[in-house]
This record gives sequence, structure tokens and C-alpha cells, in this order.
Amino acid sequence: MGLKKSFLLLSLSCLAVAFLLLGAVIFLCRGIENYYPLGGVEILSDGSIVPLPSPTASQQRILAILNIVQTLSCILFPVGGLIVSVFLFYYLKLKQPISCLQNGIMRIQNNDLDFSLPILSNDEMGQLCAAFEEMRSELLKSNRLLWQQAEERKRLNAAFSHDLRNPITVLKGSVKLLRQGIQDEQTIDRLESYTLRIEQYVEAMSSVQKLEQLSVKPKEIRLSVLQSELQETARLLALSKKVSVLVPSGGTVCIDHGLFLTVAENLIGNAARFAEKAISIQITLQNDSMTLNVEDDGAGYPLSLVQNGPNPFETTSSNSSHFGMGLYSSRILCEKHGGRLILENRVGGGASATAIFHFV
Repeated sequence: MGLKKSFLLLSLSCLAVAFLLLGAVIFLCRGIENYYPLGGVEILSDGSIVPLPSPTASQQRILAILNIVQTLSCILFPVGGLIVSVFLFYYLKLKQPISCLQNGIMRIQNNDLDFSLPILSNDEMGQLCAAFEEMRSELLKSNRLLWQQAEERKRLNAAFSHDLRNPITVLKGSVKLLRQGIQDEQTIDRLESYTLRIEQYVEAMSSVQKLEQLSVKPKEIRLSVLQSELQETARLLALSKKVSVLVPSGGTVCIDHGLFLTVAENLIGNAARFAEKAISIQITLQNDSMTLNVEDDGAGYPLSLVQNGPNPFETTSSNSSHFGMGLYSSRILCEKHGGRLILENRVGGGASATAIFHFV
């Protein structure tokens, strides 16, 4: 029952009780008055007039008091009924929700979001508590996301700083050799190589920061379009490998098209580098998500990568142009789309990367 109906029902109930009490008081006072003479005259049926006994002074005071009681009762009982209805309304409908809201506000002011606000009723105050609980939940989710982003940025900066130490050390040594007049071709090549490597590191860091600033913009895409794009991507990135692409026939999905293609290119490119002969690409649909699975028949992922997930600048490839950022950026993009990236090693050998995209 809503607050308006509750207050109206309480008010009517309290007023009904007040008028019943008022009627009882008036009935009682009238009954007492009947025991006292009121004075005046009585006209009989034959027309004769008989004087009635007059009340004494003490009886007149009692009758006056009874009149005052009846008059005050006519005022106090209805007003008292309304006041009692207000107190009952506050105690029954407002006190607990207001107390819960005040406690929740104090905890949020103290930066404590790890609590749950109970929903005590289905009326307007209950809806307000539900809205407050939803706001608290969103704040907690936002704070956790910000904390995760801050921790991820710390890890990224730490990995970046760690991997820069070796190129910087080499560059310092090369500069010392140049200052000593040793200008062989190997020193110049080393300077050029490590300068290019530092440039690639900076570009990788910049690309990660851009990924964190991306916003998800989902739209309806036909599955046939995704199938043709996956086939074309596999043809370009895995030209010498046998590729199979399996996509459900017909229908559409609501995802960020560009974000999906970026993840697909990263996973297919990574599989193409490590696959021996074959790559398998498959899309499956659930009620609220779409899954992209890319498998290869290579050596599989390192155990640390499977257990801890992809990290920036972590790679087992000897190619210096790759810094392990493909899988890491794919993980970020999947999380932005409400999903996640799962890396596994197949039982029969090879690696399996599963990107989950939740429909927004």
C-alpha cells in the first residue's frame, strides 16, 4: 500500500476511534446529567404548569463541568485522533526507512560502500531505499573499476619501467663507446635498434591508454558479416595455415563492431604466429553474450599466462616487435564490453583463446 493510502487509512481509522470515544463521553455525561435536576417547568396534558426542582449550587457546578467536558471532547478527540494517526504513520511507515537511509548516507560519507540496504516495503519509501541501494551498488562497482584501473596502470608502468632498463643500459654503453672514439658499425646498429625498440615501447604504452579511453558503442551486426570478416582476417594473417571458421547461420547480434574486430585480429594474429598447421575460429551465442573462440595446434600458452592472464610487455616470442600487448589489449577490450578473455591449453595440444562479449 502506498504512503497516501496508508496515511488516509490511518487517519480515517484514528478519527473513527476518536468519534467513538467522543460519543461514549457524551453518552456518559448525558447519563450523569439525568441524575440531577435541571430546573424549569413541566406542562402537563391538561395544560397545568408544574415547576420542576432547581439544582443546588454544587449540582450546578457539576453540570457546568459536564458541559465543559463535552465541549472540550468535541475538540480534543478529533484533533487527538489526527495527531495519533501522524505518529502511527511515522512509526509504521517512515521511521525504519529513514533510519536505514541515514545510516547508509553516513557509511557512504565515511567511504564505506561494503553494505546492503534492506528493502522494507513496496511503497514509495521502499522504492527510495531500492533506488539508494542501486546507487550504492553502482558506486561500489565504479570504485572497484577505478581501483582495478589504478592497479592495472601501476602494473603497466612497472612493466614498462622494468623492460626499459635493458635498452637504456645498452644505449648508455653505446654512448660511452662513441665518446671513446669507438665508432664501429655494430655500435651504430645497436643504437638504431634500441632507439627503435624504445619508440615501439612508447607507442605500445600510448595504445593502451587509448584503449582505456574507448567507449563501447554497440549496434546490430549480421552474423554473416562477422563470418566474412573473420574469414578475410584469417586469410590475411594466417595465409599459410589451414583455417576453419564456424559461425551460426542467420540472425544478428548487438555488439561494438570495431572493438570485436580488434580483438579478433589480435587473437587470430597471435594464433597464426604460433600455430603449426591449423587454426580454428568459432562464434557461439548465449542468452546475453557472444563468444569468440580461436584455437591453434601450436605449443600452447606458458603456464604463468594461463594462470595469471595476459600482462603488458610479457611475451615468449623472440620477435622484438611484439611486446605481449595483443592479448593484454584484447583482455581490456573484452572487459569494456562486460565480458572477459579466457586463455587455456587444449588437452590434445595447442592453445585456446576465448573472448566473451556481453550484449549491452
